Amino acid sequence: MFDALLPLITAPWTLQPDTLLGFALLAVIAALAGEAVWRVLRWPRVIGYVIVGTALALSGRGVEGDEPALRVVIDGALALLLFEAGARLRLKWLARNPWLLATSVAEALATGIVVFAVLSMFGLPTDVATPLSIVAVCVSPAVLQRVVGELHAAGQVTERLLTLAALNTLYAVLAMKLLSAGLLLSDPRTWVASVSPVLFSFFGSILLGAALGEGLALIARRFDLREDNSIVLLLSAVLLALVVAKTLSLSTLLVPLLAGMWLANRSERPWVWPRHFGSAGSVLVLVMFVAVASAWTIEALAASAGIALALVLARGMAKGLAVLALAKPSGLGIGQAACLAIGLTPMSATAWVLTLDFVARHPNVGAQMMPVLLASLALLELTAPLAVMAGLRAAGEVDARPARAAKTM
Repeated sequence: MFDALLPLITAPWTLQPDTLLGFALLAVIAALAGEAVWRVLRWPRVIGYVIVGTALALSGRGVEGDEPALRVVIDGALALLLFEAGARLRLKWLARNPWLLATSVAEALATGIVVFAVLSMFGLPTDVATPLSIVAVCVSPAVLQRVVGELHAAGQVTERLLTLAALNTLYAVLAMKLLSAGLLLSDPRTWVASVSPVLFSFFGSILLGAALGEGLALIARRFDLREDNSIVLLLSAVLLALVVAKTLSLSTLLVPLLAGMWLANRSERPWVWPRHFGSAGSVLVLVMFVAVASAWTIEALAASAGIALALVLARGMAKGLAVLALAKPSGLGIGQAACLAIGLTPMSATAWVLTLDFVARHPNVGAQMMPVLLASLALLELTAPLAVMAGLRAAGEVDARPARAAKTM
C-alpha cells in the first residue's frame, strides 16, 4: 500500500492528479470553488468540487481510478465516510420501526430488479446487467453526509435518509461480493483455487470490522472519542484497519461500515463525530469528490448516454415508488416520503469503487460495464447534491438545529 505513495515523492512536480503538485493544486482550486458556490449561491460546497472534477473530465485530464496514490486517498476518504455512516445506523430504531427496515429492503430489491430489466431491454448481457443493477442500489453516504452537514439539516427525513443510505451501501457491498464469489466458484477453471481466498475475504472483512469496532468500544470506556483531541486516535485506528484490509485483500468498504455499526450499537448514546474526522479527513473527502467527478470521459458519455439515462430514471422511479408505497406504515406523510425519495438520488464514490474492484476481478465485463457506470455518474454528480438539498428544504428540515451544528463545526 505504501508503494502507492511513491509517485507523490518521486515525481512531485509532474502536473497529474496523483502527484504532489497535482494533488495540491486540485485541493486549492476545489476548495476555492466550493467556498464560492457556498457563499454566492448557498449551495453545498461539494458542488464546487464536482465542477472542478467536471472541468478535468471535459479537458481529458480526468482520472481512471487505478492511479495508485490517488486510490489510497479515495480508499481513505471512503473508509472515514463509511465508518461515520455505520456509526449513524441505530439497530434499535430499526427494531422499533420494522417498517423502516421493510422500506429499505423493498426499495433496494425494486431498484435491482427494475434496473436489471431496463438494462436487459437495451441488450446488455446478464453478466453486465447484474453487477450494474447491484451498483444502482447504492445511495452515496458521502454526498448525503456532506450536504446534510453543511445545511445543518435535522429531522425525520434526514435521519431516514442517512439510515437508508447506510443500509443500501451494506446491501450493495455484500451482494457484489457474493456475485464476485459466485462467478469465481462457478468457473471450473478457477473454483478450486478461489474457495479459500473468497471465504477469507468475506469472513475476514466481517471479523476485522467487528474487531475494529470492539477495540474502539473498549478505548471509549476510558476516552471520550467525541472530543476533538481524541479524534486523532479514532482517525488513526480507522486508517490502520484500512491498511490491514488492503494488505490482506479484504473489503475496504465493508470493514469500516461494519466497524461503525458495531461501535454505535455498543453504546446507549448516539455517536456524533466532528464532520469527516476534522480537517485531515475533509481534505481526503474533497479530493475524492474531484476524482469521482473527473472519472468519466466524453467518449463514454456519448457511447452510453441513452443507457445511463435509462438507468438513472429507472433507479429513481423504483426507489421513489417503494418509499411512497410504504410511507404510511413507516410513519411518514406522502410529502415527507416524496422528499425522502428525492434525497436517495446520489450514487458517487461508493458505486465507482465497487465497480472498479469488480472489474479488476472480472475484466471481461469491464469494456461494457464501465462506460455505462461512468456515464451515469456524469449525469448524477452535479444534479444529485442539488436534489438532496431540494428534498431537505421541501421537508422543512434545513437549519433545524443550528446550535448543535455550530458546536460540531
